[in-house]
Amino acid sequence: MNDWCPRVAVVTALAPGIPMASRDINVIALVKGSERYVFLYDDDSRDQVLETIAKHAANPDLSFSWYDAAVLGQKVRLNTPQPRRLRFGPRADRLA
Repeated sequence: MNDWCPRVAVVTALAPGIPMASRDINVIALVKGSERYVFLYDDDSRDQVLETIAKHAANPDLSFSWYDAAVLGQKVRLNTPQPRRLRFGPRADRLA
């Protein structure tokens, strides 16, 4: 009999009130041996997922370390949407 059983932690941090099908979901994941840590969050829940990552790092029952938390936290911060630049057409007085 095989005693191998992977540990999987799937954490969702989603802002309430928006149907799941109409929102963009960000995913970050970490694989450590047989353990899988998967975090799903939307853009409005970045702070909540960062807090959850820190709670996982503080849990002595998990192999999830503070280094792991720092790496994933950096990925969350770098995945922040950038504001769109407005594009302007040529000025009408310069078309001639």
